[in-house]
Amino acid sequence: MPGDRSYGAEAGGVVVGGVRDLAGPFVVPGSSGVAVRGRLKHLTPEDERVLRSVGEYQGVLASRDLKVRCAQGLDHGAETWAARKRELTKVSSSRIAGAITKAAHDQWALARRGQAAHIRSLEAGIRTLQHRLSLPIGTKGTKRAAGGYRSRQEWFQKSRRLTTLEARHTTIMADWRAGRVRVVRGGRRLLNTRHHLDAAGLTQGQWRERWEAGRSFLAADGESGKRFGNETIRVTPTGQVSIKLPAPLAHLANNEHGRYSLASTVAFAHRGVEWADRIEGNRAVAYRIHLDTARGRWYLTASWQGPHVQATPWEAARAGGVIGVDTNADHFAAYRLDTHGNPVGEPHRFTYDLSGTTHHRDAQIRHALTRLLHWAQQSGVTGIGIEDLDFSTEKTREKHGRRKRFRQLISGMPTGKLKARLVSMAAEQGLTIIAVDPAYTSMWGGQHWQKPLTTPRRKMSRHDAAGIAIGRRALGHPIRRRTAPPPHDRRDRVGHRTAQAAPSEREREGTRPPATDHAPGDVPPNGTRKRQPSAPKTVRDAPRTHEWVQDPLMHTG
Repeated sequence: MPGDRSYGAEAGGVVVGGVRDLAGPFVVPGSSGVAVRGRLKHLTPEDERVLRSVGEYQGVLASRDLKVRCAQGLDHGAETWAARKRELTKVSSSRIAGAITKAAHDQWALARRGQAAHIRSLEAGIRTLQHRLSLPIGTKGTKRAAGGYRSRQEWFQKSRRLTTLEARHTTIMADWRAGRVRVVRGGRRLLNTRHHLDAAGLTQGQWRERWEAGRSFLAADGESGKRFGNETIRVTPTGQVSIKLPAPLAHLANNEHGRYSLASTVAFAHRGVEWADRIEGNRAVAYRIHLDTARGRWYLTASWQGPHVQATPWEAARAGGVIGVDTNADHFAAYRLDTHGNPVGEPHRFTYDLSGTTHHRDAQIRHALTRLLHWAQQSGVTGIGIEDLDFSTEKTREKHGRRKRFRQLISGMPTGKLKARLVSMAAEQGLTIIAVDPAYTSMWGGQHWQKPLTTPRRKMSRHDAAGIAIGRRALGHPIRRRTAPPPHDRRDRVGHRTAQAAPSEREREGTRPPATDHAPGDVPPNGTRKRQPSAPKTVRDAPRTHEWVQDPLMHTG
């Protein structure tokens, strides 16, 4: 349902005849990266001391390099990158320097994308304020556009708000043109938490531990052709982990060639066989070691790049039918459709709870998607239709000022993370994700499908009907159950009136033949059929007969 508000006629696109031009469905490309995580159990105090020392030392180097990268801005190039790497190699190693410079550049690029999103949000708020301030006070709004403000006091306050946003926009545009970003290693939120420890429920020591863990750097990129796919952080097929120490910390080594071997071993329950095949073939695997301060546990994450998989054609993705999924604040509403766009079976709901911590919300989404994919696999469909939602320009308070609950609703829906996770999980089940334009799905689904499918035993909601609309759009069919009849007196003279099946299909939806279409000879000319009185109730097996009698009214005049 939120998709209708986000992608209405005012949210972009060309408006034709009161309805904006809809984008066609497309197959979402699958993810090619893989990441698995395993816990480092039974670490000795010496192991933890070495890991903290290496992470702290390399974290200082990463902070310095990030500062240099941000200062370069748009002047960054291959020569400046090589110069940064040479400076870091002097105090670490070539491989560690390469990992640090790449991480710094990725952090700068992420901040740059966030800056662009902030600019779009400011521009959306400015446009809304300018439109409402230009209207007379008290002007009523419509479904497509907001009206004027209700009082002169509110108009005055919003005019000051507009001046503030314009000043912010001018400042951030100057940073954008100069390539200047503001980044905090460890997270700006955690940095600001330092001034509100009581509200966060943390002590200074707990905050310091989180801060050091967030700024630590214990990562290494993989190298194909090297032993077990990584020289800096090496993991053997038996799970033995060893680290190549930086030159200033070489005295901490407990193995030859300046390496430190941990007493703990690691095992990957998920994709462990695939990971073992890669390292035994000396193919690149990147590793990252980090500390979960809330649990007091150390983890090792392995990641690698899979082979490039060509996207499945849209025709093949819808060949076995699809499942249309409507995303809501607390559940997925899903409905299965066959290739002709007809609903099959009953609607399904997969609930989740997006309150609580980030880890809890992520786990809830993952469990709901797992149940959805299992049902899709059991149903035998080949694709899943979802809405291509994006609320980046809708979260500003100028768009839905007094509707705080609705703003909180769309802000709490992890649309980007949900799509990425669904694509990666569906690829493992052999399913294809089809993204569709979310405009009018809830409105038209409720209009054309909610009432016809409601029975005493089936309670259809607006969300269930929206799932049907999304699935039909993913299949390439219109949301309406039937198109308008053809021309020529509204009869089937130039084609069949249904849109979801060809005339040659045996299972197509046909029109009921007229009552006068009978076999020749069954109805006499100018005659009507008259039923004989039924036999007495005592004679239950007596056959009922019919005779054709002449209608005297047919011969009058």
